[in-house]
Amino acid sequence: MTGRRRSFPRPSSHAPAVGAAVACTAVIASLLSGCGSLPGASGDSGEKDPVTVMTWAPEGTKATNMPGMPAMAQAYARWVNSRGGIRGHHLRVLTCNERNDSVAAAQCAQRAVDRGAVAVVGSYSQFGRSFMSPLEVKGVPFIGGYGASDEEFESPLSYPVNGGQASLLAGNGRQLARGCRRVALVRPDTIQGDQMPSLLNSGLENGSRHPAKDIKAPEDGTDYSSAVNRALDGVGADPAVYGKSKAGGKAEGACVTASLGDHTDAFFDSFRRLQEDSPRVRVASVLGSVGQALVNRTGGRSGPLEGAEITGWYPAAGDSRWAPMRKVINDFAFNDNRIDPADQGAQTTWIAYTVLRSMIEQLDDRGVEDITPHALQTALDRGDRAVDTGGLTPKLRWREDDMLAVQDFPRIVNGTVTYQVVRDGELVSAQHGFVNVTKTLERRRTDS
Repeated sequence: MTGRRRSFPRPSSHAPAVGAAVACTAVIASLLSGCGSLPGASGDSGEKDPVTVMTWAPEGTKATNMPGMPAMAQAYARWVNSRGGIRGHHLRVLTCNERNDSVAAAQCAQRAVDRGAVAVVGSYSQFGRSFMSPLEVKGVPFIGGYGASDEEFESPLSYPVNGGQASLLAGNGRQLARGCRRVALVRPDTIQGDQMPSLLNSGLENGSRHPAKDIKAPEDGTDYSSAVNRALDGVGADPAVYGKSKAGGKAEGACVTASLGDHTDAFFDSFRRLQEDSPRVRVASVLGSVGQALVNRTGGRSGPLEGAEITGWYPAAGDSRWAPMRKVINDFAFNDNRIDPADQGAQTTWIAYTVLRSMIEQLDDRGVEDITPHALQTALDRGDRAVDTGGLTPKLRWREDDMLAVQDFPRIVNGTVTYQVVRDGELVSAQHGFVNVTKTLERRRTDS
């Protein structure tokens, strides 16, 4: 990555034709009656052309899976369509299984183009180079991606709603700097993982702490005993000095943070087994790697994650600001167990569709009824009104002046995170409000 803004459009060949192996479905939600009133969905009695969009994410893979994102998109479509659509435009949602594969990611993007999607909304993929090219060729905006790829923060057609991995890790470093003198970072041995140390270290340095020990681990591992031992050694958790945790031994100031996506649970399973013969250390992670479901699976208040410091993008899942999303899930997901309201993937998709809705409303206010990729891009770039997400993020705009001066991530407009903690087996807010890590990111040293 260079952090340069690319010129638009970028010349690129088309992605491969879509194969039958790529799972892609369309949801045209039928009109439903008797729904409760929720803020922000604006129906209209006038029938207008439907708006087609796509949401993709990996499902059923051996690495990170985000099935709640397309499921949330489908529930959102049922909701707005039950109210007459967005200013009279019914929402047609295409979904695609990205499979954690670069070819499948490109195929999903090409299918979005071929099926007439005016935007890709609330999606997840690590393969930005593969999926952005087909979208850029046809000028299709990428709205509110999860932030798993560099291109989401570089392409002029990407409109991120969070600060991605960059803000999470910088924020986690700042959160840990308050009480940790020695830190080990356990992260995947991948290209994406290679960015993590400098990001975490930017936060640690903000608190005048030394850089973390870099512990590489397999992205799709099942036994992380080696990584656990290296992490404990890296923070000086020596039982000969501090005693064993089962006897009350504790290594003060020693902290281990892990960011391994779906395989963070396997890491903490290994950690729980090996921790007994080492002194107790503090643990930490970021939301997306750790959530309430993992806390529950690992034993709740008696598990290894009790007391863990967790950094997220959005308010804690129990916050009242999530009530509208929860109501939509309850009323329109039809018991789809893929959606976890506490999952940052589903939450990001909800926020991304909030942005889409706002842009369609702003276009309608200008008398624009033909919702095209170019019309959406123009509305996003112009930013007539900042998007109000109901307090789930700061108000969002993507004008030139709204871009933060973050090296390698020039499209970031939201540099805030939230601090959470596992207390009595529940993931709760550790600090009121958002923490702005923009300055921390701007001062990051990429050679650390």
